[in-house]
Amino acid sequence: MEKLQQAARVVLEDCMGVKQGETVLIIVDTLKKEIGDVLFEQASKMQAEPLLLEMLPRENHGVEPPEAVARAMKHADVIIIPTSKSLSHTNARREANEKGARIATMPDITVEMMSRTLSGSYADIADRCCRFADMITAAEEAHITTPAGTDLHLKLTGRKGLPDTGLVHSPGEFSNLPAGEAYIAPLEGTASGRLVVDGSMAGIGRLETPIVMTVEKGFVTEITGGSDAVKLNELMDRYGHDARNIAELGIGLNERAQLSGSPLEDEKVLGTVHIGIGDNSTFGGKVSVPSHLDGIMLKPTLTLDGKTVIEGGRLL
Repeated sequence: MEKLQQAARVVLEDCMGVKQGETVLIIVDTLKKEIGDVLFEQASKMQAEPLLLEMLPRENHGVEPPEAVARAMKHADVIIIPTSKSLSHTNARREANEKGARIATMPDITVEMMSRTLSGSYADIADRCCRFADMITAAEEAHITTPAGTDLHLKLTGRKGLPDTGLVHSPGEFSNLPAGEAYIAPLEGTASGRLVVDGSMAGIGRLETPIVMTVEKGFVTEITGGSDAVKLNELMDRYGHDARNIAELGIGLNERAQLSGSPLEDEKVLGTVHIGIGDNSTFGGKVSVPSHLDGIMLKPTLTLDGKTVIEGGRLL
């Protein structure tokens, strides 16, 4: 419990910069109540004005919260969201940011993960994230290969790379916690090639058998790879064709993160690359759909405009 309390202090003080008297809205679902309680307790000790709001779990990542929750989000200074399904890619999160709220989402975080990944300084991670965000902003094209068989091309021209630093100190800022990635929305309709996810897949967890996807004109057109591939097909089919959009290129940059089966942590593992599939409307793209599923690739090689920046999972 002591490590969890320390992690909650890091979240509130270091990451969110909570000040005395600020309204801190903590949104949990019924599966993450323990973490919400600890955050509430620590915010109270800081003489903030904490509010703890509990809702039922959403059916998938990216599904909007109840309207009452969305309204409450527009009236808070700081919003922290440890829930089993992600609210990162929702209009409710985006609109609250536009109102000036500082927001951190913590989808599917566990007590163990929070204690492990939120126990130290985020300054080095933030610097690394900003440098890689600048790299992908400047690039026109990305190419990803992996030992498992990924060979994927994406166009990035005109899109802005974003750093997920974990430092959310200014009005309107947003981050995941634990943080540690740089990400960008590739141009819709441009991704092509073969995507082999061999680390973990949102909605499924760690993979025993890689999931192989064919990508044509920016969309996943075929999925193979056993029972996990069948499940991924079913998850995408719930929301139609746009749920197959190649939505995100992300780079993991947090040395404390471990492959655990949770996308929140897995996509931050140092030296990994992930592809998000579905919604990208909340970070510079044009596809809006209530689904965003990240697939993590191990030991990737990433080149930007022909220059290798990650080789076999090693940052260059």
